[in-house]
Amino acid sequence: MILEPLAARYASWLGLPAEETALPEASPDEVRAMPVILRMERAEPPARTPLLEAAAAAALAVCLDERTKPGGEWHEPVRDWVSGHIRKVARRARGTHWQAVQELPGVTISVDGAEARTLVPGRVVDVPKEVSRLQISGSELPPDEPGPAPASTPVLMLNPRVPMTVGKAAAQVGHGTMLLAALLDEHRLSAWAERGFRCAVRVPEPRDWAELHPGANPAQAWSERSVIAVRDAGFTEVDPGTVTVLAQWR
Repeated sequence: MILEPLAARYASWLGLPAEETALPEASPDEVRAMPVILRMERAEPPARTPLLEAAAAAALAVCLDERTKPGGEWHEPVRDWVSGHIRKVARRARGTHWQAVQELPGVTISVDGAEARTLVPGRVVDVPKEVSRLQISGSELPPDEPGPAPASTPVLMLNPRVPMTVGKAAAQVGHGTMLLAALLDEHRLSAWAERGFRCAVRVPEPRDWAELHPGANPAQAWSERSVIAVRDAGFTEVDPGTVTVLAQWR
């Protein structure tokens, strides 16, 4: 599976090939990222939680699209990106700018009226003008109250002690769905794909976060609680090594 390098780097205890676990930082001209486009119309902005859930599902949908299989038109760019640092750059779009990015290779997901489109990753220096003109920062969405996560739905829990912009959070939950998928067997992954990679994003109470946190034993956390941690590289907003998301399979 194209996400196997992630399992090797983030969960070497699974015994998968680990050649990619300690990659050096790429040169500036070779830095690769996945653009995450968040639809944020001025008159009717989306709710924060559905927008993050759409972004999380869209990131994984691109990775596991039929076109990423060997011989597919997306295989090489996704493979090259997954084999390095899985950077994502979230931008906001509205109106005609949102319509323009629909023409670029990627997947759009809608959740409760909120929409996010994740594009096929590539070199940052080659980002299309339809994307480069979009703002990375400048908009925020207020916290909402989505209620309990639906049963039997994977949950992405944002660190309750680490404030993140909606763009940063969108990138982090996208990392979370990818890591979960990298650890699932074929049967569970196929079942999730049939549900459109639907997931729930929540902010837990600090006590619940502490109980789920893998700590120094990620193997036990996965085997007993089906939890894996997303640790940020620290390029933006948070310190390197910060656990931004706990992703739990349910």
